[in-house]
Amino acid sequence: MKSNCDTPFGDLEINTLGHAGLLLRVDGRNIYADPYSEVCDFSGMPKADLVLITHDHYDHYDPAALRHIVKPGTSYIGNMACRELFDDVTCLKNGEMTSWRGMKIKAVPAYNTTGMRAPGEPFHPKGEGNGYVLCLDDFKIYIAGDTELTDEMRALTGMDIAFLPKNLPYTMSDAMFVEAARAINPRILYPYHYFEIDKKALEMELPGIELRL
Repeated sequence: MKSNCDTPFGDLEINTLGHAGLLLRVDGRNIYADPYSEVCDFSGMPKADLVLITHDHYDHYDPAALRHIVKPGTSYIGNMACRELFDDVTCLKNGEMTSWRGMKIKAVPAYNTTGMRAPGEPFHPKGEGNGYVLCLDDFKIYIAGDTELTDEMRALTGMDIAFLPKNLPYTMSDAMFVEAARAINPRILYPYHYFEIDKKALEMELPGIELRL
């Protein structure tokens, strides 16, 4: 799905690519997040100026997708596990920030609080995966990554756009998704990384938030 939004950097074109994949196009720049070739054909897609990787699970770090979109000069930002995956990557720990072409990008925690692979073993342990907050001057975009509602997420304020995941047992339940959206209260909300969704039900639960699917 493609939609648009005004930002201080000019028109922002937002492309949801299936699963957790995104393509954000602004000011002549192509920014991908977690491109995944099982749900999108990247062979004819624009080349990437920046690729954001939230974590190294196969459906978020996908070399088959990257082969189609990278070019000489493509920049990479990822979590610490990406040190083993790329020769030239800016790796961010939770809470760290970097700048890229006038844009500030902050890594925020993305982890499970209830979803467990085995007793005491979360699908996404705290401190490993990233979400990202992209700051285009005072315009803020939150890409949550694979996470449940966390204390750190509750502390996020002033988000213009939020991409929040909704699929059990790896991320959020329907009820937790609604609670997270209310806590962040973005101007525009994109559910992503979901198996199924009821837009009308969510709109009733989230008055005042523009829901885009």
